[in-house]
Amino acid sequence: MRGNSVTEQSRRQFIQSCLCFTLSGLSPTFVFLCTGCKKNEKSTSLPDVLEYEKKERLVVERAAKIDPNYEPAYLKLHRTGELKKRGEELWNIMESCKLCPRMCGFNRLAGKKGFCQATSKLFVASYHPHFGEERSLVGRGGSGAIFFSNCGLRCVFCINWEISQGGKGKLTSIEELAQMMLSLQKRGCHNINLVTPTHYSAHILLAVDIAAGKGLRLPLVYNTCGLERLEIIKMLDGIIDIYLPDFKYGDGKMAAKHLSAAATYPEITEQAILEMQRQVGVARPAKDGLMFRGLMIRHLVMPNRVAGTKEIIEWIAQNLPKDTYFNIMQQYTPTHKAFEYPEISRRITQEEFKEAVRWAKAAGLTNLDIQGWR
Repeated sequence: MRGNSVTEQSRRQFIQSCLCFTLSGLSPTFVFLCTGCKKNEKSTSLPDVLEYEKKERLVVERAAKIDPNYEPAYLKLHRTGELKKRGEELWNIMESCKLCPRMCGFNRLAGKKGFCQATSKLFVASYHPHFGEERSLVGRGGSGAIFFSNCGLRCVFCINWEISQGGKGKLTSIEELAQMMLSLQKRGCHNINLVTPTHYSAHILLAVDIAAGKGLRLPLVYNTCGLERLEIIKMLDGIIDIYLPDFKYGDGKMAAKHLSAAATYPEITEQAILEMQRQVGVARPAKDGLMFRGLMIRHLVMPNRVAGTKEIIEWIAQNLPKDTYFNIMQQYTPTHKAFEYPEISRRITQEEFKEAVRWAKAAGLTNLDIQGWR
């Protein structure tokens, strides 16, 4: 969630708006109207709606065309049949699920819910061009975001908890998921942004294989909470173009408290990020400013230093290239169960954010994305 949104909505508001309408095939007009339907909120007038649609069409019309010389990583594996094979291998892992580090062992193929609360049935909360991501992902046409329901991390402060923990979404077939990807490409999006993909990695690979056979040519963005099993990330080698992991906590004790007993989150995330770096390298935008490949790390600064920001920065500086893309985010908002934890029951201060920026610069990190306070 960032400040560059075309409709000036938060990610949470936009997902809620699209949940009822986008998957039902209704027009952007109805999606936009929905944002004004909450009690005590100003409704949107017809001229406003028409102006929004005009702007959206203009954005898509100006979207950068796909470079005929560009080829996403997954196409090679699609042609050899390896992409489908890996998707099937991941599918079989759900029989005693070990797709994420929770390794809960539930038979999701038999309809049992894993720790993430997902069975083998795929649920998608929404899909749409998203203009609130990093500039190098958004470009002119937006990032083609697909928000998956459920999550294996289950943060107590999750701003999208209705989706990640409440399971809101629409039952979706693999073929429909493939069509979503193609639809986002047709609308002018610059990438396919897979938001919270871990527990549905099998479905995603099988859908990408289908979509690739029908002309999908956009880079894949693996937009993850960071809690990834090393062995599974290795299976994505040659498939994912851009890794976009959160590095939420560098403090295991705080991670155990706020991330559903994930005390080993820091160590697990470090291993996963090192493998991501090995696969795709440093993220560097092309001449047009768009990102096509690389590792892009996000970190949300938390109040009272509970996230271990300094420890995360020091680890990055010591273990990754100094020009590793690092997005320091200041938009933490207490929500869901956050008010049950006094240390995270408020927003961060300007000084807390500036402190994080100073730490990053002092550590020698040179590729910083700093939004908000300076």
